[in-house]
Amino acid sequence: MSADPSTSRGAGACNCFAIRSAARQATQLYDRHLARAGLRTTQFSVLATLSRQGPLAISELAARMAMDRTTTGRALRPLEREGLVVIGPGRDGRTRALTLSEAGLAKLKEAAPLWQDAQDAFEAGYGRREAADLRAALARVHDLA
Repeated sequence: MSADPSTSRGAGACNCFAIRSAARQATQLYDRHLARAGLRTTQFSVLATLSRQGPLAISELAARMAMDRTTTGRALRPLEREGLVVIGPGRDGRTRALTLSEAGLAKLKEAAPLWQDAQDAFEAGYGRREAADLRAALARVHDLA
């Protein structure tokens, strides 16, 4: 049996590659829309998650966003530097808690219509029903972990 996934069952047979490639394309679409607010997709997601569920420890945020802690820390640096997220003491002396600042809430409100434009553009090209089905299928992929 061939070890090359592109020849074992036809080109593009690698599930991981297909998911990652599609994710990169979707991220670029959302990044283009969110750029007018000075945010990237991951940054918008951090602000939205903290708005809904914060304050959170960095490890809790990483788990909720399905990111490793190092990547989450890198995503937080510019948000903290711009005063959108505050990193302060956590529930105990060993943890740090992330909180959305007033400026972060204002930035989230500025970016929300841009995110909706990206959402609408994706669904216009892919199909509203198909996008809902895709989210459900990807939730099942997420649950495999």
